[in-house]
Amino acid sequence: MSAYRTVRTPSRRISLRIHLRAATVVLGLLSVAAVVGLLALGTGSAISPWDAVKTLLGQGDGASEMVVYEVRAPRVLLALLVGAALGVGGAVVQSLSRNPLGSPDIVGVNAGAAAGAVAVILLVDAATALAVATGSLLCGLAASLLVYALSFKRGVQGNRLVLVGIGVTAMLHSFIAYLLTRADLYESQGAKVWLVGSLAGAGWERVWPVAVAVTLLLPMALVLSRSLRAMEMGDDTAAALGLSVERHRLALLVVAVVLSGVAVSAAGPVSFVALAAPQLARRLTRAPGAGVAAGAVTGAVLLATADLVAQRLPTTGQLPVGVLTGGLGGLYLAWLLHREWRAGRS
Repeated sequence: MSAYRTVRTPSRRISLRIHLRAATVVLGLLSVAAVVGLLALGTGSAISPWDAVKTLLGQGDGASEMVVYEVRAPRVLLALLVGAALGVGGAVVQSLSRNPLGSPDIVGVNAGAAAGAVAVILLVDAATALAVATGSLLCGLAASLLVYALSFKRGVQGNRLVLVGIGVTAMLHSFIAYLLTRADLYESQGAKVWLVGSLAGAGWERVWPVAVAVTLLLPMALVLSRSLRAMEMGDDTAAALGLSVERHRLALLVVAVVLSGVAVSAAGPVSFVALAAPQLARRLTRAPGAGVAAGAVTGAVLLATADLVAQRLPTTGQLPVGVLTGGLGGLYLAWLLHREWRAGRS
């Protein structure tokens, strides 16, 4: 039985070739995301998940509507959107670099966005949320262009991209540390909380930019990802198939960088979601290619679930979601490196 099915429009002018297992996994993860979102809307003592459902159906009272629409819905949607953006960014960069360690966390994008945000927070008096987001996005783009330029030598090779990205990330983290040591205690504490990665206090003003970016760029990533399967076979093979390799690579990198930069500007550099989500998606779908759609849904589920767990952990004060994803991501990275080491010995 074929793993693919071709779906055509009634006019037969447009046809889609769908991987059945991947489509099933994506639909299943969308259901999981909906359940996690409902649980997050009803978490805590103010209202229950059933009250949240009734409120969404227009049957809630004024207090429930305020809790759902003004307090919890922005945080839940931000978690889903940021997770999706990071999942797409990770899937694209890993496929381009042909390296499971290639992700916006590793190749300098997140570090550049974090450096820009910290610089605005610490160096600009009365910096607004818009100024922080703008600085974060611009510096993330600049860092990615620097990594791309330093990696370019008759094309961009995956291992070179990862190695250069690690070096640029280290320099950016040193710059962030320098800024923190020069700032006063109150400002540095505020910047450190942001650097961990947190969804606390999320309002609609943080949701809309990420929603617009995901709405516009996710379809572009899905269309452009069709060229990734050819590029994964090598630049020479892709060029022989008639693909403009560097143009497609640059376009894909821009999409991944903008999505990752917008996500970091809204929630901080949440660790390891972009690294883990594409790998988990590939293992679930067992489909060739970058798996952009599966990576997006997996990232959304991972971050929303991690934020829900972080809210329910019995800690003093609310645990930032970046602490939880960082701890779990470190364990995942150790497992991934051990698996690669064993594969190399066999």
